[in-house]
Amino acid sequence: MTTVFRRRENDGEPANDRRLRARLAGGDLVRIAPGAFVTRADWEALSPMARHAQRVWEAAARARSELVISHAAAAALYGIDRIGPWPERIDVSTGISSGGRSSGQFRRRGRGDIAHVVGVPWQRHSVTTPLQTAVDLSADSRFLDGVVALDQALWSKRAAGALVSGAALDEHVGGMSGRGCARAARAAGFATSLADSVRESQSRVLIGMLGFPAPELQARFVLSNGRDAFTDFFWRDHRHIGEFDGAGKYRDPHLLRGRTPEEILLAEKDREDDLRRQVRAFSRWRLPALRSPRALYDILHGAGLPTTRPRPGR
Repeated sequence: MTTVFRRRENDGEPANDRRLRARLAGGDLVRIAPGAFVTRADWEALSPMARHAQRVWEAAARARSELVISHAAAAALYGIDRIGPWPERIDVSTGISSGGRSSGQFRRRGRGDIAHVVGVPWQRHSVTTPLQTAVDLSADSRFLDGVVALDQALWSKRAAGALVSGAALDEHVGGMSGRGCARAARAAGFATSLADSVRESQSRVLIGMLGFPAPELQARFVLSNGRDAFTDFFWRDHRHIGEFDGAGKYRDPHLLRGRTPEEILLAEKDREDDLRRQVRAFSRWRLPALRSPRALYDILHGAGLPTTRPRPGR
């Protein structure tokens, strides 16, 4: 758990101003909000999403007026992850259509229909619901980011259950009008509850853009030891498995579950060999292939998966 040192609560802790400046200059402490600090070790142990959520907590605690926490700020609180960096400022919604002036810690998001925004109480403020948050992001983002937000909200394997149901999403988007509704509807039509990570969502979007057939997600196979294996992507008609290989499984203590990276690597190799014996093709890619569409195109097409589009230029 991350310990936050706050001047107003700790009577000068972690130290007086001179000692505080020394610890900041030495890199031992990180300033995350005015008057709020954490140790660098604690801060670097947090995911980017958790860091943004902590910034939201600190900013909200210091706000003089009531806020409607929304968009990326609300997403961080709910655990709706994203691709790319988190914003420097905290998103809040306002009834002013233009959004008003963004300054200091806050980025004001204008919405003339603020009275109809669905939120729930949070601290002295309110935060948009998971459904409202995910739809707001999909309506205000490029297609990829909208799909990622909705996939995260719909994710069925979340420990506490999905944040949003598919039926509720369809009903909400179907009743939308005005700016962003077409973007939200397009992303909602593509979203799924089966994407286990933002990179799987990104892979699926890129697979479609490159003209490959839509894959089946989380297809079940039975390994030779009798255990089930669920693949990221499977093209049943072509007996072709595809998987995104994230580095986290070899580094994250929560994913390692007491095993060494070498043990994970060997287990993954055994699993892949077993699956290869059951299909005609097995494609695996890592993050660089998602940053270069041509690389993913070459991986899938080179393994025999058909496409309706030519090889991209880069």
